[in-house]
Amino acid sequence: MLDATKTQETLLEVNNIEVIYNHVILVLKGVSLSVPKGGITALMGGNGAGKTTTLKAISNLLRSERGEVTKGSISYRGQDVGDMNPSDMVRKGVIQVMEGRHCFEHLTVEENLMTGAYTRKDGKGAVSADLEMVYNYFPRLRERRKSQAGYTSGGEQQMVAMGRALMSRPETVLLDEPSMGLAPQLVEQIFEIVKKINEEEGVSFLLAEQNTNMALKYSHYGYILESGRVVMDGPAADLRENPDVKEFYLGVSDEGRKSFRDVRSYRRRKRWLS
Repeated sequence: MLDATKTQETLLEVNNIEVIYNHVILVLKGVSLSVPKGGITALMGGNGAGKTTTLKAISNLLRSERGEVTKGSISYRGQDVGDMNPSDMVRKGVIQVMEGRHCFEHLTVEENLMTGAYTRKDGKGAVSADLEMVYNYFPRLRERRKSQAGYTSGGEQQMVAMGRALMSRPETVLLDEPSMGLAPQLVEQIFEIVKKINEEEGVSFLLAEQNTNMALKYSHYGYILESGRVVMDGPAADLRENPDVKEFYLGVSDEGRKSFRDVRSYRRRKRWLS
């Protein structure tokens, strides 16, 4: 487990960014976050909060969807990366695992994994060793390695997508909604593997996830997004015990589920009136 008491090197720094789609739709409204070396950082919030947009802003995938960062900055290891191509980010060791897996359905599992090593220059021996490493983390993929990826289960495709990212020898993985569409038992298994990869390979993770319980269980630090803004952040252990977080994500009031801001405002008013 990451030692929060030690000063950590910051790999990724997102500073007050705004993102607009189609020159009109403001999606992110001043989002700031950082990812330390060797950490698992969770980016949480409901559907439409801006989690995927934040990851795509970092990996420079917005342009293909008519989106752009209009304010703020994004740096990696102290270097501004706002004008880089997605391929440049891959070469820097920043890999995004997209929401919904996005495997090459007509290729086999092993062929999918090997596409992750496309940019590497360190020889067949090193690539073969990493393929073996991936199979050790995901034994199910070894069994299915000759199967066409399009005929594997959702859980297996998530493993393929994560394994493909590992084959590129990443320093930081942007992991988007790994639990989406998976059975609870599989979700736990995927997060356990993320934890092992983090601890054993030193890979840092920025994890966008709606499953708050799971995200806070396995991350070291968390940010909560609502309507394109960070409304709360802190060590994962503190967020797990925070009464507002518990009420927003776990409790339903008499009027139905309230927004995190409403909960905070209500508590603040209640304190003033008491």
